[in-house]
Amino acid sequence: MTTPRAARTAALIAAAKAKSARKTADAEQAIRRLIKRGERITFQAVQREAGVSHAFLYNHPELRPRIERLRTEATSPVGTDASTADSESTLVRVLSRQLADLKKQHRTEVLALRDALEQAHGENLELRRQLDRTGAAAKSRSIDR
Repeated sequence: MTTPRAARTAALIAAAKAKSARKTADAEQAIRRLIKRGERITFQAVQREAGVSHAFLYNHPELRPRIERLRTEATSPVGTDASTADSESTLVRVLSRQLADLKKQHRTEVLALRDALEQAHGENLELRRQLDRTGAAAKSRSIDR
């Protein structure tokens, strides 16, 4: 059986882990947003964007090397190998452009289909009017006989 103190300790440890995971996710999202906006990746920029402390970023075993790598890549000359973040950003731009093209194509097709539908409705109306006229003429001929 666990003691109340052990239960409280376990609850505090679980809460601390959850808080750390939330902060890590916030920092990851902040890095992605900074990259997307084309801003320089620095510890201070990530700290402001994510709302976490410098100490958290510097002491994190995964975030610190990533931020340092992104910071040095941003200052390295153009023409170096594209980073994963850059390729993700490029991929997002390419897919966004493809999506925009597909939307434009869809709008064009929908307009063409609407025009064809209007034309079909007009032809249908004209045929019904002709049918009414020929039907009325046939009725008047049968009445005259």
